[in-house]
Amino acid sequence: MNKIIVLVILSATILLCIRATDGDPKKKFIEPSVQRSGDAAAGYDYLMNGDYVSSGIPVSFFSSKSSDSLSIDLGRAIQNHNLPPQFTHIIKDSVEMVAPNCLSCHGEYLNGEYIVGLGNSTFNYTYNLAPATNFLSMAIKGNYGADSDVWNKYSQFDKATKAINPKLVTEVRGVNPADKLTAVLVAHRDPVTLEWRDEAALEIPDVTIPTDVPPWWVLKKKNAMFYTAIGRGDFSKFLMASSILTMRDTSEAKVIDEHFPDVLAWINTIEPPKYPKPIDQDRANKGKVIFNKNCSGCHGTYGTDGEYPNFLVSLETVGTDRALSDAYTKGTYRPFIDWYSESWFSQSDNGGELVIEEGYVAQPLDGIWASAPYLHNGSVPTVEALLNSKLRPEFWKRSFDSYDYDYDALGWNYTDLESKEDNETYDTTIKGYKNTGHLFGDRLSDTDRMAVIEYLKTL
Repeated sequence: MNKIIVLVILSATILLCIRATDGDPKKKFIEPSVQRSGDAAAGYDYLMNGDYVSSGIPVSFFSSKSSDSLSIDLGRAIQNHNLPPQFTHIIKDSVEMVAPNCLSCHGEYLNGEYIVGLGNSTFNYTYNLAPATNFLSMAIKGNYGADSDVWNKYSQFDKATKAINPKLVTEVRGVNPADKLTAVLVAHRDPVTLEWRDEAALEIPDVTIPTDVPPWWVLKKKNAMFYTAIGRGDFSKFLMASSILTMRDTSEAKVIDEHFPDVLAWINTIEPPKYPKPIDQDRANKGKVIFNKNCSGCHGTYGTDGEYPNFLVSLETVGTDRALSDAYTKGTYRPFIDWYSESWFSQSDNGGELVIEEGYVAQPLDGIWASAPYLHNGSVPTVEALLNSKLRPEFWKRSFDSYDYDYDALGWNYTDLESKEDNETYDTTIKGYKNTGHLFGDRLSDTDRMAVIEYLKTL
């Protein structure tokens, strides 16, 4: 009986989406996938305190002298109280280490407040960190010895960081190299056993195509993960991907996998932060009408009766930088797609699936006011510039100060430059970093556009 009910609901949903698209080939409905249920409280505890990254820096070599470490109360275990939120204290066979965790990418400050689930848009990947990690490794080996338990437990972290650091360099601070990171790590993993291979078995592309990290709170609405909609099937299999950095083999992967439905359950409880300033409700009400007429066809409606359509929009329609989509559809990442399809992540119970289709997902806009910069590559600093392409700067720079926020334009305060000054200048002339496309707001009047922005503050 339950299966019949599910089929009826899915059929109705598909029929509604067919009517919504009106047969439009420029946007395609993304089918939902069954997700495992979990315990949200257990998921939060595992996210904050778990050893899903199972190797790291020995405690004696880790400095926690950071303003992050003492000012944030995330309800973590006592051994993590004095650590920055993106690091976790772990113990393996009596060896105490500090390992990175999911908040390295999925936690960020806004107006001085640390928000779990907000994408990290300040990390600096413009430097090759290999010299620093090589020096650290020599110091640890020299201090403890190559035959010590400490070196043995640290060695997988050493191997992984030496493999990835030279490959993840970006052109601009603030963007994320997640797709390239995954490619490098799987190139060093046997797909069946997940055991580490010192030599990469796949050719790793030279170019690092950037992304902006989307907020976690929109995931509950989406039928596919990632901007390109490649992540289908079991979301938990994708959420645990950070474990590839240090996991021993599939035996460890299975243990970690048991926890990530709980993590997904907790992520599905996250709500976006509320806009903290006064809102002109009359203007917002007018903006809602304009938004529903012009934007909801792709981004959905909001409120108690809101519906999110889950569309993959064609590159021709959206017009944004196509480098990330092309990397999957035109072959750059094809060997890594084949790896995943053959791997434990896909072939085990509740497998993940990579579905390769051209285009980008029209994202849910919950909490959009807080999630600058915009577009899938973070190339546009404010919502106002997103909705008025004439305002988009070719070269722009921000302070990376979480208080330096424009609550009217919705995004980061920035300086419009004539040319690139340094690696903190966003250069939109570079392939993969372009700020083109999504021109739909250009057809609005200035008055209507500002009304839409006022409405977006309420989401």
